Amino acid sequence: MPIREIAIGRPEEATHPDALKAALAEFFSTLIFVFAGEGSGMAFSKLTNDGSTTPAGLVAAALAHAFGLFVAVSVGANISGGHVNPAVTFGAFVGGNITLLRGIMYWIAQLFGSTVACLLLKFATGGLIVMTFGLVYTVYATAIDPRSKGNVGIIAPIAIGFIVGANILAGGAFDGASMNPAVSFGPALVSWDWTNHWVYWAGPLIGGGIAGIVYEVIFISHNHMPLASSEF
Repeated sequence: MPIREIAIGRPEEATHPDALKAALAEFFSTLIFVFAGEGSGMAFSKLTNDGSTTPAGLVAAALAHAFGLFVAVSVGANISGGHVNPAVTFGAFVGGNITLLRGIMYWIAQLFGSTVACLLLKFATGGLIVMTFGLVYTVYATAIDPRSKGNVGIIAPIAIGFIVGANILAGGAFDGASMNPAVSFGPALVSWDWTNHWVYWAGPLIGGGIAGIVYEVIFISHNHMPLASSEF
């Protein structure tokens, strides 16, 4: 029976690098998911002047949550398992697949990630930074990370496309949700309208840079082996 596999965990697990990385992965996964899901609700309210829920709004919310969850699980799969939900973590604990101590670490990370996402949405600061962070973080987790060369790597294009879709549902009504300076540059050049154009460079570059640093420093382990020499 799974109940026989339930384990409390040892105190040193709380400071073990793998456990800490897994908790951080849950934090970022939950942040990405909640930002997309809650952001879509805020966007709907803005577009409808706080109107009542409509079938269209329900569909938009469902798509944002579905896209966001797909991405959140994908980016955390190789590190934490991509729980993103305290109920999932509890089920994994009851089934003997995670210790109680690590489960508590996951819970803290998930709740903190949700809170940070809502704060970012509430104050509406750095929307493009946050969205591009999620995009580049997804690229790292599903395409760049050496561990993503298996099953996760296969779904990389889908995950990357979904995070863009989820972010547009969340931020499109506020700032256009352009996470790609190249996408912003073409229309600005053709129409010769450079109003606030710098925002569409600064936000994505800052968000992408932060994501690259975070993922490289925390989640990718480099063994610093010398590159093989090439003969020409």
